[in-house]
Order: sequence, then structure tokens, then C-alpha cells
Amino acid sequence: MKPTSSRIAFAIAAALLLPSAHSEEVGSVNTNFRITGSDRVVVEAYDDPVVQGVTCYVSRARTGGVKGTLGIAEDPTEASIACRQVGAIHFTGPVKQQADVFSVSMSLIFKSLHVVRVVDAKRNALVYLTYSDRVVSGSAKNSVSAVPMPAGTTIPLK
Repeated sequence: MKPTSSRIAFAIAAALLLPSAHSEEVGSVNTNFRITGSDRVVVEAYDDPVVQGVTCYVSRARTGGVKGTLGIAEDPTEASIACRQVGAIHFTGPVKQQADVFSVSMSLIFKSLHVVRVVDAKRNALVYLTYSDRVVSGSAKNSVSAVPMPAGTTIPLK
């Protein structure tokens, strides 16, 4: 299926409107040496903007070389996630049953990595899912992590 001009325009608009994720790189390892910049696996920390005290650690491949240095390389779709309670849990407001909380570009325009928060009300836990998408076809590669709420803390649903 070829992308139509309206799909491309929609993808560009969506990329500009998605919530931008503020991350902190906490480490990386080189996987393929290149004189112009090595390919790496990076570990980035993302604090949940609505749930204070929860941080998600996402590991993903980053393409090096000239294209990677210029920011025009397309990174592989593989990613892994681990979310943990890192402090006292505090909700800044009610949360949706399911919400896209982080989005990071994996190519110049057409590919993004997403982290979605899903509320498991029955078990009083927050479930975080990471996956990637692109304009024409996404990837079924995904990873999931869960953060159980401390005793006495109830998730405020919208």
C-alpha cells in the first residue's frame, strides 16, 4: 500500500502534535563501530508527566554513522521498557483509562516510538506498553511493564 499525500500530510501533522517526551539518557553501549559514529543501544529515563514517582526506562537501538549524526537515520523498531516506582506516588490529576504518554521520533518524520499508559483498575496497577508505528505500517514488536500502586493509593480515573 503506497502512502497517499493526505496520509503523509496527516503523519507530519501528527508528528508535530504528539506529546514530546523529555528524556534523560542514563547510559549506552556501542554495538557496531563506525568511524563517523557508532550504532548504540541507549537507555533513557522518562518520568511519567501525570504520575509523579514513576519513571520508565526505555532501551532502544540508535543508528550511528553520518545519517545518525545528522538525525536523518531511521532507527530500528526494537525497544524494551521497565517502569518503576522511584518515589512517593502522586497523581497530578485524574488519568484516562488508556493514554499515549510519551512519543519519540525514530526517523526524520515517518516513524515514532510510543509509550502508552493503561490503568488496570482491578489490580490497582499502571501498565506501560511500548511499540513503534510508521505512516504505512507499524511494528508488532512491543514490550510491557507494570507498576503496582502502594497500599492505600487508588488510581484516580477520568
